[in-house]
Amino acid sequence: MNTQIMYLPSSQRFFNYFIISLTALAAAACGGSKSLFTQSGEGSYYADKFDGRRTASGEPYRPGQLTAAHNTLPFGTKLKVTNTRNGHSVKVVVNDRGPHSKGRIIDVSKKAARKLDIIDAGVAPMKLQVLQMGPASRK
Repeated sequence: MNTQIMYLPSSQRFFNYFIISLTALAAAACGGSKSLFTQSGEGSYYADKFDGRRTASGEPYRPGQLTAAHNTLPFGTKLKVTNTRNGHSVKVVVNDRGPHSKGRIIDVSKKAARKLDIIDAGVAPMKLQVLQMGPASRK
C-alpha cells in the first residue's frame, strides 16, 4: 500500500513549535541558559507604509510599539533582540509573520529599530533570545 503524507502549513508550524518547545525543555532540564531558544541572522525593520495595516495576528501594525515579525514563533512570544554589531538590545512581542526577504530572521517595529540603532543601516546582524514562549496557535 502506497501511503503519502501531505504536510500543510499549519502542521509545519506545529512541528516547528514542537521542536522549539523540546529544545526549551531540554535546556531547562539540563540547567541550561535562561533563554528558551536562540537564533542568529540578519534583521530589519518595517517600512512606514505598513503603519495601520493588519498583521498576521489581526492586530494593526503600530510603529510606536515594540513588536516584531517572525516566520515560525507563536504570536505573543516575548523576545530579546540584540544588534550584535553594537550590543544594543530591546524586548519585543511577536505579532506578525515575516520577514519575507530571503536570509532575514526578524522584522522589528520602527520603535524597536531606533533602540537597536538600525534606522540608517536598515539591516543588521541580530541575535534573538526567547524570553517567554507565546501560546501555540493554528495561525
